[in-house]
Amino acid sequence: MLDFSLSDEQRMIRDAVRAFIQKEIYPLEMQVLRNEREGRPALEPGQLRELQNKAKEQGFWGVTTPEEFGGADLGAVTNSLITMEVNRSFVPFSFGGWADNILFAANAQQRDEYLIPVINGERISSFAITEPGAGSDATQIRTRAVRDGDDWIINGEKTFITSGHEADFVMLFAVTDPEKGVNGGVTCFLVDRAMGYTSHLIQTMGAPGPAWPASLVFEDVRVPHANILGEEGKGFELAMSWIGDGRYVIPSGAIGASERLLEMAIEHSKNRISMGNPISEYQAIQWQIADSHVEIEQLKWLTLFAAWQVENGQDARHSAAIAKLSGAVTANKVVDRVLQIHGGMGYTKELPIERWYRELRLARIYEGTDEIQRRTIARNLLKGHAKLGEIGG
Repeated sequence: MLDFSLSDEQRMIRDAVRAFIQKEIYPLEMQVLRNEREGRPALEPGQLRELQNKAKEQGFWGVTTPEEFGGADLGAVTNSLITMEVNRSFVPFSFGGWADNILFAANAQQRDEYLIPVINGERISSFAITEPGAGSDATQIRTRAVRDGDDWIINGEKTFITSGHEADFVMLFAVTDPEKGVNGGVTCFLVDRAMGYTSHLIQTMGAPGPAWPASLVFEDVRVPHANILGEEGKGFELAMSWIGDGRYVIPSGAIGASERLLEMAIEHSKNRISMGNPISEYQAIQWQIADSHVEIEQLKWLTLFAAWQVENGQDARHSAAIAKLSGAVTANKVVDRVLQIHGGMGYTKELPIERWYRELRLARIYEGTDEIQRRTIARNLLKGHAKLGEIGG
């Protein structure tokens, strides 16, 4: 028998997160919109940390962080549910006490210098693999690291690196053995800003903030051999594990945003009078609302299934690719319909719809474009890695 219900614990956590977001985050939305219209950061300095500390008092700290590092280690399904709730608001908020999953590959010394400070919010890290000539195809990275005694000399450029301009250090992926390439010739280095790389913000259509992407330039940057994360030559495996984790988290966020947007459309349609009637009475509006709800529910089960596979140690790559593709497409359909339902007001910066319109467009590009997800799904089917008619693995 299949049981699709949430456990009592999952339901309790979801409801508690929803209550926190509604009480602490929703009231900040108008402030965020006003700040961004005036060219100021969305949140005031220290405001995010204050919010994270409030959440910590309620037990929300290190949602996916192992218990040995003070986290809750709640698992992928619960993390997916929490991500849905957090993304019901566009305020740039996240619970504290976490670190990129690959940082847990750090050795004892690196944990003290990098991992623990990131968990504690004392340092900012950034994941740097994308290059000008190697976007979705990470196998084409050209940044080189050459051994020089106890150091490595790194040269190359990275681009569209999230938080790259704010980060205290980056997890940099460089080729250390060109003959092996991704099959044992790519290594991940922990590179401190003080070691000499430079960064430049990349202006995008998204809202400005610390997570804005940056280009990073490495010119003869000397990095100690001791700063290798994991094993020499095993960097590509680390990179794929980092990217794979995001492919169920991203659609989880898309669900939250889409649900909130649909709520706004339903409420607006009941109050907006056109030709003597609320527009909710017109079939053209009703069908947009119905289609959006159906697609969000489809996405929710695709995403939770991928998260369930992750949590149960199954190979979730195929399911996560389906969820990532569906999440990106669905969120963009929903926000477009919601903007249309709101008409001219939806196009203004007085409402957050146009902001979501710009932000959600990125979901179809980062951490694997729509085209890459389709390629992955089709390849898995054509090569027999995934089979039609099967459930689970």
